[in-house]
This record gives sequence, structure tokens and C-alpha cells, in this order.
Amino acid sequence: MNLELNGKLALVTGSTAGIGHAIAAALVREGTHVIVNGRTQDAVDRAVAELAAIGSGRVEGFAGDLGTEAAADAVTKLYPNVEILINNLGIFEPKPFEEIPDADWRHFFDVNVLSGVRLARLYLTSMRQRNWGRIIFISSESGVHIPAEMVHYGVTKAAQIAAARGIAESVAGTAITVNSVLPGPTKSRGVVDFVAALPGSEGKTFAQFETEFFEKIRPTSLIKRFTTPEEIATMVAYVASPLSSATNGAALRVDGGVVKSAF
Repeated sequence: MNLELNGKLALVTGSTAGIGHAIAAALVREGTHVIVNGRTQDAVDRAVAELAAIGSGRVEGFAGDLGTEAAADAVTKLYPNVEILINNLGIFEPKPFEEIPDADWRHFFDVNVLSGVRLARLYLTSMRQRNWGRIIFISSESGVHIPAEMVHYGVTKAAQIAAARGIAESVAGTAITVNSVLPGPTKSRGVVDFVAALPGSEGKTFAQFETEFFEKIRPTSLIKRFTTPEEIATMVAYVASPLSSATNGAALRVDGGVVKSAF
């Protein structure tokens, strides 16, 4: 299927690895001009080189922490005409609720929520001028089922879903759409580190942990495995495309059926 993304300009935040990198790759293969983002120049340069070799889309890089106002201002000045904004930048960490200090709550909110809200605000004017745009927040099923092992993360993911719906309401009647995509547990670099940090994970292979994880921690999963970044990227590429024009204000689950609801 031709997603009609050839030549579109997309910014994918946090895209040097994991889900963000897979999203950037999917867009490049569709001919999209992609701006890759990471915190360090070395990581960005490596990602740009990898992605430039896989598709027809142009690839550029922006090194900077887009959880900060300074970096957000800088990227919007360099690339003022972004048509597709993928707010993928995010952090997570398992920690008992009683041990999460105010500083952690503020940091998670700044990175997971405010970074995307800020960029959406900065890019909406140009999207309104051309009467076309796509804003996608990479949220999580944890925003629906708040995980006991990282309450602060789940709360920020719920906030992303709410922000996306509210922004969509603000551009009603235009050709701009704003949606959330909700991955389930996904085998990304961060998840491998997450697994190593969980109590009782010592000495287990990833396959052993995966089986136990879906038996005990996420038993509602219908696929009984971690999703892949590429499976998430496929959904995001469609939502980013002109073909998804009737999908707006939605929270789209790619969670392997973890959320036990048909609606």
C-alpha cells in the first residue's frame, strides 16, 4: 500500500534506538524526509547513517534533549515546517511508589508529557497555515492500566492520551489529526534494561523472563509475548499518513491485547 508519505517532513523524537528508531525506519522506507533525534551527537550520527541506507527518504539529525525548552526552540527554528510530529521521547523506571520523590514525578512529567505538548504547540501554527498535519503521541497501555511497579510512568502516559485528545478538539474541522498510539510491553533496548532491574530477574534468560512476565505480570496479554518495535512502527506510519484522515482524537492500542476491553 502506498501511504502517500513521499516527501513529507517528519520529526521523530527519541529516535536513535527502540520504538522511535523503528518508526523513523518505517517512514524512511515510505520516502518521508525524517529528522532523527537523540541526546548525543554520536548516537544521532549513527542512526542517520543506518537509516539513510534503507530507503528513499532523506534523513537528517538533531542532537539535543527535546525535554527542554532550549532544544525545542532550536529544532523548530531549524525545521519550522514539520508536517508530522511523532512525540516518542520518553523514560520509564520501575520503582516502588513510596520511593518516588517529587523530583522524579516532575522529571517524568517534563520528559514524557511536556516535551510533546511543547512541540505540538510550537508546530501547530505552521500546520494550521497549510491546513494539514499529523501529531502522534507514543503513549502506552500503562496509561490505561497503571502499573504498580511504576505509577509515575503510568500517570504520565495517561496524561499523554488526555493531551492528545484535547489538542485534537482544538483543531476540529481542520485536516490536522492528533492521536495517541498505545504500545504494550515491547522488546526494546529500554525493556531489556528494565528486565535486568526487576527483582528476581537474576540468572534468567530473556525468554524465561518473557514467559514468566506474561504469566504473572501481564496475564491478560493475548499474544503472550513482547511486541516488536517494528509492529508499533507499522501502526504509526499509517496514522502519520494522509490515508488516516478519519482517525482523529483516538487512543490506538498496539498492546497485544493486554487491555482487557473490546472498546
